Amino acid sequence: MDKTDIGILKALQEDGRASAQQLSEKVGLSAAPVWRRVKAMEASGVIQGYSAQVDRSKVGLGCMFAQISLERHSANTVENFERSVRDAPEILECYAVTGDSDFLLKILVESPEAYDRFLHRFLFNMPGIRQTRTIVALREIKHEQRLPL
Repeated sequence: MDKTDIGILKALQEDGRASAQQLSEKVGLSAAPVWRRVKAMEASGVIQGYSAQVDRSKVGLGCMFAQISLERHSANTVENFERSVRDAPEILECYAVTGDSDFLLKILVESPEAYDRFLHRFLFNMPGIRQTRTIVALREIKHEQRLPL
């Protein structure tokens, strides 16, 4: 990764539909080498895909966070938990964390009632969970998708 690659990534984060020509104007390189660099970053996994940024509040989704503590930290318990998390569409993000809990989940649902249903259908029925603590996001102060490159 060099300065030009970083410039391309910054430009794509601003507009994921930018053409090679538009990118070339931003980074000072002709379109063909820019295109090759983009393709190389896609192939290596630096660029993982392109998608529309949807305003969650405009489609009726609220944000909840769940702090999860496991009963045991055996490889099997952790693997089962992580697999289940990956399969739950309501969970947008999951982090293994330090502190009083083991995992932090970002969950998007339509309402507190929908979150309650999610808890009972998913988390409360999952073996190996010792404790779940919920944090309700009242309002969003900052939501940034672009990485600070």
